[in-house]
Amino acid sequence: MSHSVVIADDQELIRSGLRMVLETRGVEVLGEAADGRRAIEAVNDLPPGVVLMDVRMPVLDGIAATREIASRGLVTRVLILTTYDIDSYVYGALHAGAAGFLLKATAPDRLVDGIEPVSAGEALLPP
Repeated sequence: MSHSVVIADDQELIRSGLRMVLETRGVEVLGEAADGRRAIEAVNDLPPGVVLMDVRMPVLDGIAATREIASRGLVTRVLILTTYDIDSYVYGALHAGAAGFLLKATAPDRLVDGIEPVSAGEALLPP
């Protein structure tokens, strides 16, 4: 089953790497965003099943963008991807409405495997 995502990360190299990993494993990447405001716009324009959202971004951070997306009652779910394994980020993201949380150090197949349950409405938390 193919799933659609938008990648929101302020680092172009990270976005490009994620796109390559996802597309080679059958995940459709509908778009990319370099900040939280653009992530919200991409969700409105492209409605993906899942947004892979970085926490620390300019203009609007990932937690604020998640809160905005979740408050609109859209079918799009947010999966936070971050380098920071800090409880306050986890709680902030989940409180804002994120469906799950993975570290950027996650293995590519684990990331791809995590998109399906999030898209289906389940929660995803690292072990």
